[in-house]
Amino acid sequence: MLTKIVLIRHGQTSWNLEGRFQGQSDTDLIPEGIKQAQLLAEKFPLQKIDAVYCSDLSRTKCTAKPIAERFGLTMKPVSKLREMSFGQWEGILFEDINKKWPNAMKDFFDNPQSVSIPEGENFQQVQDRAMQAIRAAIKENSGGSLAIVAHGAVNRAILAYAVHIPFEYVWSVGQSNTAYNILSYDDEFDKFYVQTINNTSHLLKQ
Repeated sequence: MLTKIVLIRHGQTSWNLEGRFQGQSDTDLIPEGIKQAQLLAEKFPLQKIDAVYCSDLSRTKCTAKPIAERFGLTMKPVSKLREMSFGQWEGILFEDINKKWPNAMKDFFDNPQSVSIPEGENFQQVQDRAMQAIRAAIKENSGGSLAIVAHGAVNRAILAYAVHIPFEYVWSVGQSNTAYNILSYDDEFDKFYVQTINNTSHLLKQ
């Protein structure tokens, strides 16, 4: 039996524009991010979905809300879908991280599996908890269609699991604000199949 998943990144925040790690800091969408979420709901890639899950942070809940409203559903916040914890890096500009932790940013993007973020998580920890959330959602809606709104690093970790990408290549997967990815899970073979990655066609001007 196939279960379809539309995996979405949240809309734009001020920290996205400023170049700050958000992690588990509870930032809000800016007006542009709210508009992006509304456009995604209006031009959603599936005509029917059975459930809407999101991380329990404000930026994902605000992105999920218009989708849930369009389909007459109640969104279900899940803490395991939270963004990667960036520990001491959260709220700091990328350039300032480089000053305080020389080469840390380069190493994080070139060899993320080898970097230990002070008081933060690594990709394996993020993938483990995110996949627990994904499998629980699939179990609750086997054979249905789901929308799951999460975050850039979390989505990359999920996609890396689905297509067996080593973490050293995880940043090669783009995840723009309100981009969606479409996956199917086949319970007979316990396999994920990815049809779409980083689609932002709903944001194109007509």
